Amino acid sequence: MNITHSGIITIVGRPNVGKSTLLNALVGEKVAIVSHKPQTTRNRITGIVNRDGKQFVFTDTPGLHKARTRLGEYMDGVVRQSINAVDAAVLVVEPIPTPGEPERQLMERIRALKVPAVLVINKVDTVEQKEKLLEVIDAYSRECPFEAVFPISAKKREGVEGLLDALGAYLPEGPQLFPEDMTTDQPEKQMMAEILREKMLLRLNREIPHGTAVEITRFSERDNGIIDVEATIFCEKASHKGIIIGKGGAMLKAISSLARRDMEAFMGTKVYLQTWVKVKENWRDSLAAIHNFGYVDE
Repeated sequence: MNITHSGIITIVGRPNVGKSTLLNALVGEKVAIVSHKPQTTRNRITGIVNRDGKQFVFTDTPGLHKARTRLGEYMDGVVRQSINAVDAAVLVVEPIPTPGEPERQLMERIRALKVPAVLVINKVDTVEQKEKLLEVIDAYSRECPFEAVFPISAKKREGVEGLLDALGAYLPEGPQLFPEDMTTDQPEKQMMAEILREKMLLRLNREIPHGTAVEITRFSERDNGIIDVEATIFCEKASHKGIIIGKGGAMLKAISSLARRDMEAFMGTKVYLQTWVKVKENWRDSLAAIHNFGYVDE
């Protein structure tokens, strides 16, 4: 494919509006973890799409929220920086006609930087009276000069192709930024860690998953193609360690089994996964620990 246009488009919004689901839908495969719990994404994640001579480089960001820990401050910093030096921004919101403070902050940043911006109203499959969407469009259009508005359902992939087609207009002429066979710039080790963390978000309740981090301590390939992955799950309290492991190790086994399946699908080969759980108190307030777990300022 002869790439003639390429550019960077950032996806921003408050927690849990479906940014990662949208990124995965745009790319056509899983490059970002998804959970019904807010604050799933911690880093800036890149998804790459090549279509009709254009290369779209999408960045999914953490949701903008009120930071309570140093990790939270790092995540907010990622959001604010993500709107700098991009070719377009996609603000993802829920179909509610009342912009909140996170949306207002993002719209203010978009206006200040004069970045071309598109409003995406996600989860429209949950709206019974479609005329209500006009109220949402009106409320946001009064605060920010959006280039276009797209009501979509990222979960059902409704409206995603139309959004991708429209975003092509914002890509400047230029060579491709990534090889054509890449769908994400995340290292494979980081993807393994993110997949395991996603399964904890899926299986564990309340705040425990947000106090966890995953470190991949071994990632190697055997001669027969099998991938060996050894992972350590860090949590903040001894009581949390017990919950993650579960009675007779049942919870950790279930989490690991779900993670291994996704790892194998991502790697395209068999994965042998071993997991351990350790306590590291208050790691979310330790800059050294945050950096050690892969959350590094750019």
